[in-house]
Amino acid sequence: MDITEVILTDHHEQRRMFSILEQIDRNDTARLAPVWERLRVLLEVHAKAEELLFYPQLLELGKGEGGKDSPEEETTDAIHDHNEIRDAIRDVDAHPVGSDAWWDAVAKANEANGDHMAEEEREGLADFRRHASLELRHAMGLDFAVFEAAHAGGIPLENEDPDEYVQEHEGH
Repeated sequence: MDITEVILTDHHEQRRMFSILEQIDRNDTARLAPVWERLRVLLEVHAKAEELLFYPQLLELGKGEGGKDSPEEETTDAIHDHNEIRDAIRDVDAHPVGSDAWWDAVAKANEANGDHMAEEEREGLADFRRHASLELRHAMGLDFAVFEAAHAGGIPLENEDPDEYVQEHEGH
């Protein structure tokens, strides 16, 4: 088990869940609601797990990859993206399931999440694979999986200040 593979597997599942939403009749709220709830939990728990486990280690070991000059730049961008995803989730939750406004908000959540995943896969994950040992990646993968299992019911959406986050975790 490798944390970068665990994260990639989560990304695949998130894409799959957005795809499932797109295949359900737009007015079938009885089916849309539970799929959205599961996706919502996946997104929020995944982001928090990355903030607690992955990004502090990237700040310590990374060098910058995929167009970013440093792990600080990668991390600041990722935390900003997480906040955009959380804000999009809040927007979805503010509308009746299946309404036009709900679908618009789901599309924005999908876009924000898709942009984040693409950047993370190109930048932070590539950087970490190059600079972290297999042993560390394995231990972190287990910790990540345990965190997600422990919070399978969801966690509160809490935005992080990207600059404060980097300052707090640099040099740990």
